[in-house]
Amino acid sequence: MIGYVTLGTNDLQRGARFYDALAKELGVGRMMDFDTFIAWGAPGGAPGIGLTKPFNGEAATVGNGVMVALEAKSKEQVHKLHEIALANGGTCEGPPGPRGDTFYAAYFRDPDGNKLNAFLMT
Repeated sequence: MIGYVTLGTNDLQRGARFYDALAKELGVGRMMDFDTFIAWGAPGGAPGIGLTKPFNGEAATVGNGVMVALEAKSKEQVHKLHEIALANGGTCEGPPGPRGDTFYAAYFRDPDGNKLNAFLMT
C-alpha cells in the first residue's frame, strides 16, 4: 500500500551521507538524485525512502509521532543499521533489543531529527 516515504531535510548533502550508508547495508542505492531530492530503494521493489528540501522553501521540521521503519534481515543487521546510523550523525532513540515476544528493533534519528527504526519480526 505505501509507495514511498519522504522526509524533510535542511542539509541534503549531510542527510545523503546518512541515508547512503543505511541504504548500502540494506542492499539498495539511490534510484533518484536531484538538486533538492534524493530517493533510495530498488525500482519495482519494496517502498523507498526520499529526502527532500521542502517545496515551499520553509525549514524542514520533524513530525511528532512520525517514524519510518526499515525491515532488517537479521538481529545482527538491526545492530549494524543502528551502528551505521550513529556513525553517520544519527542519535540513539533506543538500543537494539527485543520489544515484546516477536519484535526486535533499534531506534534512531537522522541528522535532521527524523525518527527511524530497524526492525525484525521474529
